[in-house]
Amino acid sequence: MASIPTPPAEPQDSPDTYVGLDSDSAERIARERGWSTVRSLPPGAIITMEYRAGRLNFEVKDGRVARAWKG
Repeated sequence: MASIPTPPAEPQDSPDTYVGLDSDSAERIARERGWSTVRSLPPGAIITMEYRAGRLNFEVKDGRVARAWKG
């Protein structure tokens, strides 16, 4: 039987630190801090709810991060 893969470690980083930043800067900083996937979404976007370790989500309104969360 194959072993269960170990998910990548998430950066020790608070999503709240991105709120208010312009979306381009927030994405660049997130990648520099080790997030493997950064997803920018418009307000109210319909998305899947599966949790993915190493992913940071941004809700972007008027070019700024209005909300940020892991997974």
